[in-house]
Amino acid sequence: MSRKIRQAAVIGSGVMGGGIAALLASAGVKTLLMDIVPFDLKEDEKKDRKARNRIVAAGLENIRKAKPAALMLAKDIELISIGNTEDDFAKLAECDWIVEVVVENLKIKQDLFKRIEKVRKKGAVVSSNTSGIPLKAMSEGLSDDFKQHFLGTHFFNPVRYMKLLEIIPGEKTLPEILNFMADFGERRLGKGIVWAKDTPNFVGNRVGVQSSGRSMQLMLEHGLTVPEVDALFGPAMGRPKTGMFKTTDLVGLDIAAHVAKNTYDLVKDDEARDSFVLPDFVQKMLEKKMLGNKTKGGFYKTDLTPEWKKIRKVLNLKTFEYEEYGKVEFPCLAAAAKAKTPEEKINAMVFGDDKGSKFVWRCVAENLIYATNRIPEIADTIVEIDNALRWGFGMERGPFEGWDLMGVERTVERMQKDGLKVPEKVKKMLAAGNKTFYKLEKGQRFFYDFASQGYKPVRTNATMIDLAILKGENKVVLGNSSASLIDLGDGVFCAEFHTKMNALNDEIIDFLGKAHDYVDANGVGLVIGNQAAGMPGAFSAGADLRQMREAAGAGMFAEIEASVKKLQETIQRGRYSNYPVVAAPFGLALGGGAEICLGTDRIVAHAELYMGLVEVGVGLLPGGTGCSALWRKILENVPDSVSDFELGKFFIPVFQAIAMAKVSTSAAEARSTGFLGPKDRIVFNRDLLIGEAKKEVLRMVEDGYAPPVKRPIRVFGEAAFGMVNAELLNMQAAGYVSEYDCFVSSKVAMAIGGGQSRTGGYMSEDNMLALERATFVELLHQEKTIARIDHMLKTGKPLRN
Repeated sequence: MSRKIRQAAVIGSGVMGGGIAALLASAGVKTLLMDIVPFDLKEDEKKDRKARNRIVAAGLENIRKAKPAALMLAKDIELISIGNTEDDFAKLAECDWIVEVVVENLKIKQDLFKRIEKVRKKGAVVSSNTSGIPLKAMSEGLSDDFKQHFLGTHFFNPVRYMKLLEIIPGEKTLPEILNFMADFGERRLGKGIVWAKDTPNFVGNRVGVQSSGRSMQLMLEHGLTVPEVDALFGPAMGRPKTGMFKTTDLVGLDIAAHVAKNTYDLVKDDEARDSFVLPDFVQKMLEKKMLGNKTKGGFYKTDLTPEWKKIRKVLNLKTFEYEEYGKVEFPCLAAAAKAKTPEEKINAMVFGDDKGSKFVWRCVAENLIYATNRIPEIADTIVEIDNALRWGFGMERGPFEGWDLMGVERTVERMQKDGLKVPEKVKKMLAAGNKTFYKLEKGQRFFYDFASQGYKPVRTNATMIDLAILKGENKVVLGNSSASLIDLGDGVFCAEFHTKMNALNDEIIDFLGKAHDYVDANGVGLVIGNQAAGMPGAFSAGADLRQMREAAGAGMFAEIEASVKKLQETIQRGRYSNYPVVAAPFGLALGGGAEICLGTDRIVAHAELYMGLVEVGVGLLPGGTGCSALWRKILENVPDSVSDFELGKFFIPVFQAIAMAKVSTSAAEARSTGFLGPKDRIVFNRDLLIGEAKKEVLRMVEDGYAPPVKRPIRVFGEAAFGMVNAELLNMQAAGYVSEYDCFVSSKVAMAIGGGQSRTGGYMSEDNMLALERATFVELLHQEKTIARIDHMLKTGKPLRN
């Protein structure tokens, strides 16, 4: 039997249910979103379908308006239909997967599943998104067939952005159902799968909430403030920049408190049960409805002055008043900022002598012990716990990965010195000569398994390629301090950037030329991609603006033009090479990063792609082929047989994309604006991106790859300036744009349109690139462009001058 999910149903249209429905729709799955009929209907509303669907309709509207966006493309909402659990329940018979996301009440869930059993079609999968109610209790009294197709699928909020999906087998769930749902979750929905046991709050929340709860308690003992804790448990520790309390404001204090209390109530034999008792200030905040962003104030709030200036404030937990706050300073943070490697950074944070470092150490040490003691109670291996914390909480590494960086022996000695009870399983591991939780051998990553007291291979999807492992196995064949060429096997190589934000500089441009030479002589194809950490991470945030500013300040305009020309030639070489070049962008692909992608013959993009040509924000235009490449990409998908069409209809969206510095909010949106074409692919799971890009190269080779033919490009010509000029003047008169905005935008129009060329005529790519390059350098001569660049470098924000 070939199992497919053609249609799904989500019962419960709240935040989580709506998020799951939105993700399914974004993945192309028709989804029925359901909720209850309102209890308070008036007599004349009881037969009114609109009134009866009031709750679910509000849920659908919340999906439409969600910020950050729940949908990857606004029109994906067309794949979601709505209904209520009284009038439309029979429609569940058409669904291949039914996921329950209703209130955390055992009887309500039991009653719902009994109703579902009566209508579900044979073989349909049913799952629950519960985090606190045992699956065994929910499915009590149901048939074996139902139980064989029943499991837990616990998503994290916001569903689209958080990678974690915990899968919890029921007592009778068929292995083929579990494997199918894991594969569907990983490939179609892009999730990282963690196998959890049917225990309270499963894996991520059990360990993560213990860490948060205990950290709040220790914060009071160590006399620290909210901003201090967020600074200490932010990027310096490989955590999100929102830290602990800003993250709580995002999630909602009421939700965080509910999870903590629910866990406390259910884990009666947990040796660290008291960690889930949150400090008194949390209850006080709950009573005052200080829940976070949803109530416009939690641990943090933003006030507006009469002049509309934002003032960010933080809650003083002693006075319970909001007050302004400044930069947090601790010696450990200063040392971590100077550290060059993750190992140096975490050791600076944990083994310092200052107040902040001592707090960090205690929090980390207790959580490491707690995580270890939860094996095999909540999961069988350290891998599940590490993955759950990375994918569910946005951490760069899990507890045991971090423990390795700190040194297991060193930390155990300090734990014992501090009177902490080190788990016996860790002592046995060290006594047997095993000094790390993970190790790398012959290109394979292994983890220490407490059950067998030995190392086992970390299992991953066969498509997944880990560049760090390949580099550790000496697969780098070429490189410098900014980039590396890595052998992916089968004649395919990967050009990996590794500057800050993977910004393009002269070293990367030189490297790409040498990489092409190497692949031409030794390979069959090239992937341009990397695996930078972070959410969403950066494929490349564009050119090194500081390097360009320094050159302009020194009057090196001839050198700048030569550098831009070299970038253009390098990108063009990739496009017209006799071997396929595939870009694998994800996250930020801005400016020069977008140009690199547009210059390849094929793009395999991660679904979370924020791509755009944003140079106008600093008073420039895309000079590294961006203007001509986006215009060409739009036109090349028009069949040759369609010879008579309005160029203006194509020109306007290209002009707006560049002149307004539009950035896609997903790969799907990038496709809708022309940055991705019909041949380009979208991959939902970023872990598989490099592997899928390699597959694409080999597929193109197998198909007998031939490069695109370099042909003249049809241009809008002199009509371009006239079309946009009148609108720009109107916008300037209305105060929407400045005079200099108009000046820069007119230059963009000229570059895309091909200058003074005849409307509808043809222009060679080389001439278009020369015009683009000359205009770029012309703008760099302007004082207001330099002012915009300086302001961006100083503040990170654009200047409107």
